[in-house]
Amino acid sequence: MEIPLPDPEARTAALERLDALVKPLGALGRLEELAAWLCAAHGQVPPKPLDDVRVVVFAGDHGVSSVSAYPREVTAAMVRVFLAGKSGVNVLAGQVGAKVRVVDIAVDADLSDVPEDVRAFKIRRGSGSIDVEDALAPGEARAAFDAGRAIADAEIADGADLLIPGDMGIGNTTPAAALVAATLGLPAADVVGTGTGIDEAGRERKISVVSHALARYAQAKDGTDPFDLLTALGSACAAATAGFLVQGAARGVPVLLDGVFSGAAAVVAREIAPDAVRWWLAGHRSTEPSQAFALKALGLEPILDLGLRLGEGSGAVQAVPTLRAARAVIADMGLLADLA
Repeated sequence: MEIPLPDPEARTAALERLDALVKPLGALGRLEELAAWLCAAHGQVPPKPLDDVRVVVFAGDHGVSSVSAYPREVTAAMVRVFLAGKSGVNVLAGQVGAKVRVVDIAVDADLSDVPEDVRAFKIRRGSGSIDVEDALAPGEARAAFDAGRAIADAEIADGADLLIPGDMGIGNTTPAAALVAATLGLPAADVVGTGTGIDEAGRERKISVVSHALARYAQAKDGTDPFDLLTALGSACAAATAGFLVQGAARGVPVLLDGVFSGAAAVVAREIAPDAVRWWLAGHRSTEPSQAFALKALGLEPILDLGLRLGEGSGAVQAVPTLRAARAVIADMGLLADLA
């Protein structure tokens, strides 16, 4: 898949302007790095305003949800909470003027009472338990990936300046850990965290599930096709998120990753479109260990570290004001040469 590259000349021009502002060299630290990144992404100095931020929450259930502290019925209930505007990401996105959309990719429930646009891309109900069977049927990973691409295209066509992938699905940190472990060649114990707040005994059960899933995948697959990986160890939501990330990059629109789930989707998406990572930023550092491995592999440094583990896109939206501040610095600060 062809991915455009950010503009290196715009980045160079941005760095020159940043050095010429009324401040010591490098005094605004990470804000300067982000300002130059945005200039390269937009191909101009200063970069365009980030006025239209879109969060898309990919909702689905997982066959390994028994390792979670919450029952899978919560996923369907949360879809209705998103639609009511009462979720964590709804509230936090509202503070920065971001719009939130929820999409039922694989919720294991009848949601025929919710709006059609929520259900339009549904791939299946739930997924297989990855320790004993594939998560998806043949062809479903590609169908979900294409759905994610179509959703990104729709948001961009409607004016999105910045895309944020969100997630909702009880048990989704388990396939996320499995995807990161399989992609990066890591043992289960290194990538498995406490998810929604399970105790140490629960974490040990989760490690066992991921270990069995990795062993099953290693025996059945040659490990070279990312869609095989998504089929065996992922979920329709992970595949759709990967498509969303890749299509944002293909369209030249910056993507702000959220936590563990989007990080896992990103390491797989990079296998599909290696240059897509040039269009991604990491919004925040999750408390889940697999995200740290994913971001290190992707070469991304989180903008914020607030100890968040909610998901939904909630951490990434908190980084939007920082990106806007970075743009304001390069757009509005005066130049040393203009001092009287």
